[in-house]
Amino acid sequence: MNVLKYLFVGFVFGIVLTKSEAVSWYRIYEMFQFQSFHMYGIIFVAIATGVIGIQIIKRNNIKDIKGQPIEIQDKEKGSARYWIGGIFFGLGWALVGSCPGPIFILLGAGFWSVLIVFFGALLGTFIYGLLRDKLPH
Repeated sequence: MNVLKYLFVGFVFGIVLTKSEAVSWYRIYEMFQFQSFHMYGIIFVAIATGVIGIQIIKRNNIKDIKGQPIEIQDKEKGSARYWIGGIFFGLGWALVGSCPGPIFILLGAGFWSVLIVFFGALLGTFIYGLLRDKLPH
């Protein structure tokens, strides 16, 4: 029964992303061509929501579901890894036309060609696991 609430939130999140057209290949293409503000608006709202949520958690000492304090670690200094990772992530997103999050939503909507993207994401994760110790962290 405990898993049902997470499934429910996942379904609602999937519906919201689908209705906002955030899973649309065309909207992603428009974003990377700088032809529309639609996706940038969605991303900016997500960032603002995250910033506000993190500040509420930090200022009110909110605890997790088990009663433990939520500790948010500061990021380590250094920007090269963020730039490199962001470039790889952005290139993959632009080439495939899908962020990793909506892969499951698109599969659930019946777009079976996304299975190729799913297996590519798994392969990339596997390769990262193999190279992790050699990468700058």
